[in-house]
Amino acid sequence: MNFRSMAAVLAASVVLPLGAANATDLEVTHWWTSGGEAAAVGELAKAFDATGNKWVDGAIAGSGSTARPIMISRITGGDPMGATQFNHGRQAEELVQEGLMRDLTAVAEKGKWKDVIRPLSLLDSCTIDGKIYCAPINIHSWQWLWLSNEAFEKAGTAVPKNWNEFVAAAPALQKAGIQPLALGGQPWQANGLFDVLIISLGGKDLYEKVYKDKDAEVAAGPEMAKIFAAAAQARDMAKGSNVQDWNQATNMVITGKAGGQIMGDWAQGEFQVAGKKAGTDYTCLPGLGLNEFLTTGGDAFYFPLQKDDAKSEAQDILAATIVDPKTQVAFNLKKGSLPIRGDVDLAAANDCMKKGLDILAKGSVITSTDQLVSADTTKQKEDLMSEFFANASITPEAAQKRFADIIGSAD
Repeated sequence: MNFRSMAAVLAASVVLPLGAANATDLEVTHWWTSGGEAAAVGELAKAFDATGNKWVDGAIAGSGSTARPIMISRITGGDPMGATQFNHGRQAEELVQEGLMRDLTAVAEKGKWKDVIRPLSLLDSCTIDGKIYCAPINIHSWQWLWLSNEAFEKAGTAVPKNWNEFVAAAPALQKAGIQPLALGGQPWQANGLFDVLIISLGGKDLYEKVYKDKDAEVAAGPEMAKIFAAAAQARDMAKGSNVQDWNQATNMVITGKAGGQIMGDWAQGEFQVAGKKAGTDYTCLPGLGLNEFLTTGGDAFYFPLQKDDAKSEAQDILAATIVDPKTQVAFNLKKGSLPIRGDVDLAAANDCMKKGLDILAKGSVITSTDQLVSADTTKQKEDLMSEFFANASITPEAAQKRFADIIGSAD
């Protein structure tokens, strides 16, 4: 995918210096607009403002799929923001290659990022030709099933301990007038759910053969056929969700209108804002309770080149602030994500966050899909999964054939 072409078609603890000499406003674009996300952004803004600079919030509603083209268009069009969110991986690769992003290597070396950022693959995703171009802020994992304890109590059935028990409980939920599986209508949600099924039902080897090795034969084979059969089950369980945004689907679980949702750990932020307690009001199953592996995806901030030296200085300060231990704790506790540092105190973490930390400590992690395939390949997958989940007439066999073709030409 050529970002310039896209822009044309679619036409964004170290001790930090308080009261920096060239303190300035810095516009920061991101797509964090739900309640939990906004609370986390507030912690970032507070930490940056404490340096004497000013965070100018540039939130773009509608998720990353909506926001990224707008951000890219501004950068390639000569109207760059001070900093912008992207996911860990290859989303900003061409922007860096075109010389539009700041080199943060000096900031990273001063902050000893290579010594504190874990897993190191997060920093590797920021590194192109030996230079570091982004500041990782969190580790997000997709492999979670969030369950409403209230919904299962109403349905008269035990809270499931894994995906298989969840599928078996679906009829009881339906009989009680409860939506079994909540799923929003945005393509990235169906795509993410599908990838979770690959890891959690198929295992690490299958996932890596498909996305790391890009083995089209495996993608077309019997093991993946089982995943597509499970996706068809999920499609049946999600029928009738009738919501668009991910946090609307999460709210269905929070309010007991749905039994569960497959969604990343950012969903925790919504439960926290709603005053719900992990283990009491809701249950979380990493790896869908089957294969407890988590992808080390998440978010990082990139810094477009600026003509103003004061803004460039403020960019360096923001990058250092993002990786600062205190900022890491404050932000990630609100966001529901895991910190990118292995040396921070998260005693205040809830039960679900502690499960994630334990899995991370065991090293049961996998590289995220965003880090393994290009944005163009991801878009093709999103289109396929969006169609599959929206149209029950598409058979698992037909969808798998298209999927194998995508993997066969993936970059």
